[in-house]
This record gives sequence, C-alpha cells and structure tokens, in this order.
Amino acid sequence: MLADSFFPLIAALAGYTLLCIVQPFATCRRCDGFGHRVRYRRNGKPKAGKVCRRCHGHGKRLRLGRRLHNHTRRIHTDGTRTHTTSRKETLPWQ
Repeated sequence: MLADSFFPLIAALAGYTLLCIVQPFATCRRCDGFGHRVRYRRNGKPKAGKVCRRCHGHGKRLRLGRRLHNHTRRIHTDGTRTHTTSRKETLPWQ
C-alpha cells in the first residue's frame, strides 16, 4: 500500500527534476510570456502596457526547482575550500 503511493511520487519528482535540467526557464505567469502587461485601447485593440515587474520584460522566469538547485550549489561552493596544490607556481619570467 505504501509502495502504491511512493513510486508515483518518485516518478513525478524525477520528471520535474529532468524538466528543470532541460528547460530551467518557464513563461512568466503574470504577463503570459509577453514581458508587458497587455492593456486594451478604447476600440478594443491590445497594446503593451508597463513592463512586467515579475520578469522585468523578459517573459521568462526561473523554475522553483532550478532556483533551489542554484541556491544549494552556491552554499556548497561557498562552504568548500579552494583546491591548493603542493607544487610551486612558476613565475612567467623564469
């Protein structure tokens, strides 16, 4: 019974991880990928309004899973030491 709910959850998580790797950007939900808020003139024709504040006019947003991946990777690189070698560096004039 536990396996019936466990495997679909793992499959969905693996699918979302693969989606975040292949396509890290998604269309902005506020402006629907236009980059501007669509306004309508009095005669009914659409016109571009202000630049979208969420995507800053790009029309794309970073997915949540990719944002978490970037954050954990940044924490890991900040917390690890730089790799030093025991060899002396040769100076360019020597």
